[in-house]
Amino acid sequence: QVQLVESGGGLVQPGGALRLACQASGGSVDGYAMGWFRQAPGKERERVSCISATDGSIKYAASVKGRFAVSRDKAQNTMALQMNSLTPAATALYSCAPHSRSSCDGEPASWGQGPPVPVSS
Repeated sequence: QVQLVESGGGLVQPGGALRLACQASGGSVDGYAMGWFRQAPGKERERVSCISATDGSIKYAASVKGRFAVSRDKAQNTMALQMNSLTPAATALYSCAPHSRSSCDGEPASWGQGPPVPVSS
């Protein structure tokens, strides 16, 4: 069973930066697009970004475009989210999860989502 675990969350001053990491273990997620998600209190979960499993193409939510950058290292079975120029709007619980197919057009899978980690700014 694939397990995803996030790390790197924490507190940062507005304008600062954090880097989240998503480590997969127990199996490979190479065949799936991988996404970062966040949910603020009282708000719906939103997809922050997604990176495809094939060509590495990336999608970002409009709210983070130009400030966040996602990367993936299939050899290490990891994914990262670099978050720059953080504002209080970024405060949320962040998690990573695979999508149901190789491209970011697919829906998030119902399996594999890691336990959310807090990011506060």
